[in-house]
Amino acid sequence: MLTDTDTLLHRLQELRSEHRDLDTVIARLAGHVIIDQLQIQRLKKRKLQLRDQIARLESRLIPDSIA
Repeated sequence: MLTDTDTLLHRLQELRSEHRDLDTVIARLAGHVIIDQLQIQRLKKRKLQLRDQIARLESRLIPDSIA
């Protein structure tokens, strides 16, 4: 049975992988002669959403320290 931490780590790995994949897709699209700016904008927006989700998951995995 997976713990909550295991589940978060697995989801974090999935998000990081999708984020990297979007980098590749955006770079390929930008290199084409005919550039679909709308598609690139959508991909970049998705990439930012993933970055935010990754940051939220990472903050949940890092225990709060008592200062």
